Amino acid sequence: MGGAEPDWSREVPARFWDPPRRLLRAIRAHQRAAARGGLAAAIARRRWTLSWRFWSAVTGADIPLNARLGGGLLLPHPNGVVIHPDAVVGPNCLILQQVTLGVTAGRDGAPVLGAGVDVGAGAKVLGPVRLGDGAVVGANAVVLADVPPGEVAVGVPARVIARRK
Repeated sequence: MGGAEPDWSREVPARFWDPPRRLLRAIRAHQRAAARGGLAAAIARRRWTLSWRFWSAVTGADIPLNARLGGGLLLPHPNGVVIHPDAVVGPNCLILQQVTLGVTAGRDGAPVLGAGVDVGAGAKVLGPVRLGDGAVVGANAVVLADVPPGEVAVGVPARVIARRK
């Protein structure tokens, strides 16, 4: 299980062609520039917006520039990853391909992932759902209810089946 302290080394590009980490780098740099303000920051925001657009197209991920992403996020295969702007991703999480963190009609709120949460390929986490620290969501699960810390949830709709070891 990941701790609450972000492991920033997980986001450092290992080589030039490292699309998932380059995408995260563009998002984080844009957010830093937006927080600064001023002319130089406006120019930097435009530069990082272009970089974000490029790496978003390359990866096929839909992660907004204002996403609230904890440090140490791993996106090994970001193809098809969709993160709602109101979703919160804690530090040291792992999100695999085709994952959606989104909202549902009739329920206000977006998902909140704790520290060290692993979300399997194709999973959908929808609505005002909280995934506790160290929770695991199985591949293709549809999570519509909270998952306690350290628990494993699978199925459609997802249900807790085990405690993470």
